Amino acid sequence: MIKSVAIQGIKGSFHHIVAMQYFETPVNVDECMTFDGAVQSVLTHKTDAVIMAIENSIAGSIIPNYALIDNNHLHIIGEHYLDIQHHLMGLSGQSIEDIQEVYSHPMALLQCKQFFKQYPHIKLVEDKDTAEVAQRIQQKQLKNVGAVASRLASELFELEIISESIQTIKHNETRFVIARTSNFDVDEVKINKASLKFELDHKRGSLASILNVMSDCRLNLTKIQSLPKIETPWKYAFFVDVTFEAYQDYQKAKSIMEIMAQDFKVLGEYKNARQ
Repeated sequence: MIKSVAIQGIKGSFHHIVAMQYFETPVNVDECMTFDGAVQSVLTHKTDAVIMAIENSIAGSIIPNYALIDNNHLHIIGEHYLDIQHHLMGLSGQSIEDIQEVYSHPMALLQCKQFFKQYPHIKLVEDKDTAEVAQRIQQKQLKNVGAVASRLASELFELEIISESIQTIKHNETRFVIARTSNFDVDEVKINKASLKFELDHKRGSLASILNVMSDCRLNLTKIQSLPKIETPWKYAFFVDVTFEAYQDYQKAKSIMEIMAQDFKVLGEYKNARQ
């Protein structure tokens, strides 16, 4: 049973919201300012699991987090999709014309890029965490400074929302994964999704052959992401997500792919959150 999790950010961040929504019972939260720090928290057994954003419907894949999961031999045991609503907030009594600087996580600023084009007087500054900026504004009583963060952050740190839902695309979702150092014993009947990693020979048709195996075994490819192999330029590892109706179909495909691919690894087998 998971009793504690590491998150990137502080309470009020979107990772914190996932921790509140995903688990059936409350869990202790270790607040880390970086994903590396969050991973170290679970590697040193300070916490039972780590929550990591892995992709966003606007900004795309968070590629460094794929590498963190792979390089540290973490096991994905679950996933959670969160509707991300970014709000511009600051100390009470201010209008958007009063705001001169806005601080937030780079991914949040990227997702709100179009909104801020309307206000060229505002300087955008990348920071470590959405909620931590909101906390800082309240603690230091920073006037003319705004944060882009969640509604929960505005409530926790008593800031006034100046403009709601400022993300470029209103339906904005981020996929988070829950990972730990060892896999859970999950009933095969409940498993209908897997995250895999493999490398291939650099020759014609090698990737197509793997994809054909997935199709022949009735696996649905929901995600494919390439990641450069730093030690061998112009060669890539592939990270894929597949869903399936029968665990036996997945087992059959996995056995074939283990033979065909190099460095084949199962990063996680878990329940599909988007059923």
